[in-house]
Amino acid sequence: MTRYEKGALAAVVLMLVAAGFIFLYAPTDALQGPVQRIFYLHVSSAIAAYGCFAVVLIGGVAYLWKENVAADRLARAGALVGLVFTTVTLVMGMIWAKPIWGTYWTWDARLTSTLVLWIIYAGYLMIRRLADPGRQAARFAAVVGIFGFIDVPVVHFSVTWWRTVHPGPVVINDALPPQMLIAFFVTMACTLFLAAVMIGIRYRIEVLTDQAAERVVPATIVAPTEAGSAR
Repeated sequence: MTRYEKGALAAVVLMLVAAGFIFLYAPTDALQGPVQRIFYLHVSSAIAAYGCFAVVLIGGVAYLWKENVAADRLARAGALVGLVFTTVTLVMGMIWAKPIWGTYWTWDARLTSTLVLWIIYAGYLMIRRLADPGRQAARFAAVVGIFGFIDVPVVHFSVTWWRTVHPGPVVINDALPPQMLIAFFVTMACTLFLAAVMIGIRYRIEVLTDQAAERVVPATIVAPTEAGSAR
């Protein structure tokens, strides 16, 4: 079993542990009922997305500074995993919103800024997919990733900067009873571990993809020469 397989297995086990805390340990909310349990993974996924986009930021800065290929690969991996967790955040938020707000979506500051964050990093990945591989594409994507991170604090502080229908920061305001707080921190730790494992696996895929591309380029150059010598 490779280290990636071990990491993936550990992540699955930890997420099952988190599920146990969410459904078996944490009490049911008196006001919202069972749907409140979405909170634990919803918020943890958002925090994991922040961490992934911080990886994109660091990788982008490192690439522009040193043109380090490993930093660029790390940024690519972080962007994809961050987009996955942002998607989970949005979807779970919509599932929670329907019974609580009576609608899946409203153009609230928190929801809108999170959607903008998703669009920014979806655009980052689109650039990497459509642009010709090389230094120019990597530099342009790094700039997008760096400036895109500006939206992360906007998303995080939107509920305090503007009047929104989205709930405020219940953790730092001591609005959760001890059991709920423990369930949240356990879920957050497990989700962050899962995000780290996913970035590690995706980074390895990026390495293999780059190596495959490097082998293809010499082959296309050598082939015409060999054909000419054969004639």
